[in-house]
Amino acid sequence: MSLFLSKMQSLRTVAALEDCAHQLDLLGHSLSVQISRERGSTSTQEKDRLVQLKADCQFIDHHITKLCCELEDTQSFESIPQAMEEDEAQKAARKKREDEKMRKEREQALLIQQQEIEDKKDQIHKMYLLLNEMEGETSKLQNKKKTKTTALSPQIAKETWQKAQLEDQLELLQKQIEEETRFHEETVTFLQVQYEEFQQRLHKWKQQTKKMQQEKQSKLDNLGCKRTLNIDKLMEMRRMVSSSIAERLPHGTPLNHITNYRWFQFKEMERVLLEDKKEQELERQWEQKAVAATTIQAYWRGTMVRRGLGPYKKVEEKKGKKKKGKKKK
Repeated sequence: MSLFLSKMQSLRTVAALEDCAHQLDLLGHSLSVQISRERGSTSTQEKDRLVQLKADCQFIDHHITKLCCELEDTQSFESIPQAMEEDEAQKAARKKREDEKMRKEREQALLIQQQEIEDKKDQIHKMYLLLNEMEGETSKLQNKKKTKTTALSPQIAKETWQKAQLEDQLELLQKQIEEETRFHEETVTFLQVQYEEFQQRLHKWKQQTKKMQQEKQSKLDNLGCKRTLNIDKLMEMRRMVSSSIAERLPHGTPLNHITNYRWFQFKEMERVLLEDKKEQELERQWEQKAVAATTIQAYWRGTMVRRGLGPYKKVEEKKGKKKKGKKKK
């Protein structure tokens, strides 16, 4: 169907269409600016929409330009229905292509899903086989465990009995250790008391020994004084004897007789002095022996107390025997 316009109508229509084309150019330019400003993943849909609008503007502008040329040349607009038909055909072809693409994508997704299902089935089958194998191994292990438990039952009973025996022995040993500890503490207490008593005795003995030493020292001093006096007396007696002998002997007595007589007197006095000296030496030795004996006795008694020897050991043994008798009862 052809529609023809007059020259004036054609010019008016062309002017209006050119104004529309100009407006579409401005709109396309503004869309280009907006598209260049859109950035980021959030504005992807908006950008696609703007691109589609720009394409539509270009399409309309192209057909308006074509229509203007047709109006100027033939004063008709047969290209508009053709353009609409072409547009519809393009849309139908585009839709068909999109449908075909979606169908292929669905088929591809379906194939992928089927492959995944097959893979999962294989995995399930393998897991089922593995589960059966593990169940078999578990049953074997349980049977072995039961057999081993049955075989080890006498040994376990024996070990249990031995453990009970060891526990009884351990309890008995603990009781014995407790009794020995208590006995040891009592013994230590007794020995400490004995030690203190003997320390007191030793102190008394030391005081007595010191007193005896002082007394003996005073005696020695007295003996020394006596000895000095005796020596002085002896010298005096010697002088007196010499003078008396000289007076008593007749005048003209040989010198050898006088000498022999003096020598005899001297030997007699020397014998007396030696006997006195021996007595003093014996007395001093006796005093030293007494002091040494007292010291040794004190040391020996302390050693016997510390080590539990002699009568002190008998006291401990008697005490231990009494305790053992009580235990037997």
